[in-house]
Amino acid sequence: MYFTNEQSKIECKIALRTLIRRAVLACLEYEGFSFDAEVSVTFTDNEGIRELNRDYRNKDSATDVLSFPMYDFPAGDEPMPGLPCELGDIVLSLERAAEQAESFGHSFKREVAFLTVHSVLHLLGYDHELSDEDDKDMRSRQDKIMEILKITRD
Repeated sequence: MYFTNEQSKIECKIALRTLIRRAVLACLEYEGFSFDAEVSVTFTDNEGIRELNRDYRNKDSATDVLSFPMYDFPAGDEPMPGLPCELGDIVLSLERAAEQAESFGHSFKREVAFLTVHSVLHLLGYDHELSDEDDKDMRSRQDKIMEILKITRD
């Protein structure tokens, strides 16, 4: 797992990186992903993620997390056997995560873990925006993985 910090608003302590690593691994294990995976995580702020959201999704607004998968698993892409799988990139606005945690009335830790799980599911090919059924499926997976992590809605 690779971490890059491109913001200065929230300190990126080892506990934060450890939490994200735990969330990624729990998600991969829950999904039965059997390859050695490499994931890059970039921490940014609202302005940084707004620029990426505008450039890559044509949405000129800040968001909480963006996922950039390296594979199109639903189309049949598969990693090369025996080699680490570069699963993709996660870009997380720590500023937005802190705002949402406060707004939703739970901890920053819970919000970051949830956004990480959400993003890894996107890297694995899940997309909640395709249909109500896909949204329900992804929410169910997220909830189960958060239970595995023993991170509640505190």
